[in-house]
Amino acid sequence: MKIKKEMRGDIAILYIKGDLLGGPPASEDLPAEIKKIIEDGISKVVVDIENVKYMNSTGLGLLIRGYTSIKSKGGDLKLSGLNDSIRGVMVMTKLETIFDIYKTLEGAVRNF
Repeated sequence: MKIKKEMRGDIAILYIKGDLLGGPPASEDLPAEIKKIIEDGISKVVVDIENVKYMNSTGLGLLIRGYTSIKSKGGDLKLSGLNDSIRGVMVMTKLETIFDIYKTLEGAVRNF
């Protein structure tokens, strides 16, 4: 898994590429990036997973952990670019009621 960060105004966009799985060291990359974002005083985050083909339960846990970290500091985290398989997992686990999910990155950014 690789993460690339981009700023659009006061919104941090994290592009994730590769499978979103658990296991060190990749499992600490997303939490570490979100920690840096929070320390920089940024409260609006979009995690774009358009280039993620597979996510296991640990990967789902990483997204939940990031969401919780941002929310606890008064911010918000949105998801964009979910494929049908990952969207299905979000529906099955009822996490689509927790996360704001958008088909496109532009839609997520626009809704801040």
